[in-house]
Amino acid sequence: MEPTHDEAHGGALGARLNWLRAAVLGANDGIVSTAGLVVGVAGATDSRSVLLTAGLAGLLAGSMSMAAGEYVSVSTQRDSERAALALERQELSEQPEAELRELTDMLQERGLSRDVAREAAEQLTARDALRAHARVELGIDPDELTNPWHAAWASFLAFTVGALLPLLAIVLPPPGWRLGVTVLSVLAALALTGWSSARLGAARPGRAVLRNVGGGALAMAVTYAAGTLLGAAGV
Repeated sequence: MEPTHDEAHGGALGARLNWLRAAVLGANDGIVSTAGLVVGVAGATDSRSVLLTAGLAGLLAGSMSMAAGEYVSVSTQRDSERAALALERQELSEQPEAELRELTDMLQERGLSRDVAREAAEQLTARDALRAHARVELGIDPDELTNPWHAAWASFLAFTVGALLPLLAIVLPPPGWRLGVTVLSVLAALALTGWSSARLGAARPGRAVLRNVGGGALAMAVTYAAGTLLGAAGV
């Protein structure tokens, strides 16, 4: 019982939406963390070179950290998928009849009658037993295992794109405009990422936008206050 065209299309669309949602969240992290950093430094100094250095350091550290973390996470997931497939391959070799009954039971749980489920299980097993069990039992497509390098590069790029906004906003305007331009541009970007993530998750955007903007505003206020205090103390 192969997936229908609609099921396959829906699965591919779901995967693309997951990647897009991850990209939006990665960009959001880049915006918030870099904005908090540069606004905090701006509370202590108005030196463009210091702000640029701090912002670039935060961008590189954050993007590399995101990439490394995503690589490790997805590598672990990929290892788990491979181990599950290896175990399933061994079980199919050692106890094929038990695995056939198991596949029949799972297809029956999806709404097929016992006879139809048995016939479908036999046809799937004859065509490609491992693929059938991987998809029905494990929810894994053996040909499309998660790729840690793809995930790492996606996280790196998403964070970098997000981090560039507050970095450019804090170093390009004249000193008197820097803080205002940065805060307004960051809050606008956070409203956009909050709306986008909510829409991708089929949720109402209003609450997500408020959470995103409120969290970003709080982060900038705290770091700016800390930077101002440290600057006043001459630290």
